[in-house]
Amino acid sequence: MRPQSDPRFVDAILDWRWTGFVARLALVGAYLLGGIVKASDWPAAVAEQAHFGMQPAPVFAALTILVEIVGPVLILWGRFVWLGAGMLGVFTLLAAITANAFWAMPAGQARFMATNAFFEHLGLIGGFVLAAIVAELDQRAKDARRG
Repeated sequence: MRPQSDPRFVDAILDWRWTGFVARLALVGAYLLGGIVKASDWPAAVAEQAHFGMQPAPVFAALTILVEIVGPVLILWGRFVWLGAGMLGVFTLLAAITANAFWAMPAGQARFMATNAFFEHLGLIGGFVLAAIVAELDQRAKDARRG
């Protein structure tokens, strides 16, 4: 008999068949919603890119929508998770550098907020890496059971 390393309710939650999907949805939900909102309001999507100095703004708006929809769909689908996680990870890093350049701000509340947002984005990137690792380990376990 193996020793219990965590409470039974934790095992029950982690063993629930929908836990993985719900966790992935929590990870990518803001991106998916952002992509849908941008796709439904093209002028605002272009204006957002122009605001951050991304030119040509329509091209960057289209790329943003593509990444914010395709990346989450791949992760939620459970296929090519590495690709979806990579897309969102690179996008998130570039967005953090562009929108939260705290190192270029004077000390104060705005710098404090940008610093927090920057490191929160790094945490999301870590979540994407973990999602890709879990998907890879799941695939290896399935392959081992088959072969």
